[in-house]
Amino acid sequence: MTDHLDARLAQDIVARTMQIIDSNVNVMDARGRIIGSGNRERIGELHEGALLALSQGRIVDIDDGVARHLHGVRPGINLPMRIDGEIVGVIGLTGDPVRLRHYGELVCMTAEMMLEQARLLHMLAQDSRLREELVLNLIRSETLPPTLTEWAQRLGIDLNQPRVAAVVEVDSGQLGVDSAMAELQQLQTLLTTPERDNLIAIVSLTEVVVLKPALNAHGRYDAGDHRRRVGMLMARMKERGNLRMRIALGNYFTGAGSIARSYRTAQTTMLVGKQRMPEQRSYFYQDLMLPVLLDSLRGGWQANELASPLAKLKSMDNNGLLRRTLQTWFSNNVHASATAKALYIHRNTLEYRLNRISELTGLNLSQFDDRLLLYVALQLDEQP
Repeated sequence: MTDHLDARLAQDIVARTMQIIDSNVNVMDARGRIIGSGNRERIGELHEGALLALSQGRIVDIDDGVARHLHGVRPGINLPMRIDGEIVGVIGLTGDPVRLRHYGELVCMTAEMMLEQARLLHMLAQDSRLREELVLNLIRSETLPPTLTEWAQRLGIDLNQPRVAAVVEVDSGQLGVDSAMAELQQLQTLLTTPERDNLIAIVSLTEVVVLKPALNAHGRYDAGDHRRRVGMLMARMKERGNLRMRIALGNYFTGAGSIARSYRTAQTTMLVGKQRMPEQRSYFYQDLMLPVLLDSLRGGWQANELASPLAKLKSMDNNGLLRRTLQTWFSNNVHASATAKALYIHRNTLEYRLNRISELTGLNLSQFDDRLLLYVALQLDEQP
């Protein structure tokens, strides 16, 4: 507790209490050393009057006669400051002890209230930091050590509550670190109220992760409801001012490691969403499921094998005409008439191009498996 009575807080107590009483005020720590004073030259001195108050645990009056026998002491009154019954320091008022008696207890009570407030703020800040660290551990590991479970219990967090991860990315631009942190803290406040059951952590200067309660009041996961809530959040952010952001909602999983998996899908949904739909500000796993799942193959031999037929096509398709035809064909659910109409070409022209694609890729587009291989290859080719 004594750690919370530092020089900054001591000087704040001096400034506040000297507004109450026309007297010099000293604040001493639990060792009797002056750490705050209306007379800055006295800071650092050992105050023997405070030592008496600390050792005897009571108010100590110092008159002229007593002051002459004590080092570093002037006439006045010294009152122990207590928090939860523990003496954490002494507040000293310089002047006539008899006159100061009328004000001393009021001044001491004011100082103790400031100490208590500082302690509560410290506890809240510590709790916030611990909650953030817990969230960061949850999104980084699929296995939870017993210490993490105990940690969550102390914070009053139920790790068994199903949650889904959302990644919020802030467009900080060329802002400095202080400005970026201020934006992120503003965002944290917005995410905390009124949805106070969100677990939130700042991952970097541009990213915040939110672990949202996954189930509704009926115990079901309602993706549509989460989509509506994201829309409401984006609207609230727009009303607040210039803070521009994107949000990506991951998939909901159950069982061990579900939060870490949900976070990874949210991250990948953000990555794929920005690449494919840069004009949008919110992305959802359900809308981008296939490319998000295929992302795990990127850089592996499986991806190279899947991309091989399309690579052959691209090597002979200098102007990209055949690739665009293939994309349009798939986007129209391989319906020839709709594809020809979308491309403003005759169906015979479309058939010629599809036959040419089959020749170059070595795949038979009338076979479902071959179509699927080519569709997956296109999806991988569009990955960021």
